[in-house]
Amino acid sequence: MNKFQLEQTKAFKLANDLKQGGRARVGSADAQKTDRREQRKLDQAKGLVPFACKLDEKLVTQLKSRAEAHDGGMTEVLAELLVKAGLER
Repeated sequence: MNKFQLEQTKAFKLANDLKQGGRARVGSADAQKTDRREQRKLDQAKGLVPFACKLDEKLVTQLKSRAEAHDGGMTEVLAELLVKAGLER
């Protein structure tokens, strides 16, 4: 492996780490996070099902700002809004 290939491999690893949310630092709150497989299993145990839809950009911005202020995140915010709209859990 020549120097260019080595640097290219490092760049690919760095880009992948950034896509996945960066590397966990020792002693930080990021170390508490679960990986995707574990999170998927936890969600399935709770009875949660992935649901994708397309929304207006302004609405998404409002939802994101509400989710940042909410402890449960986006999932809980959407669940609360749907319940308020008359849909039951």
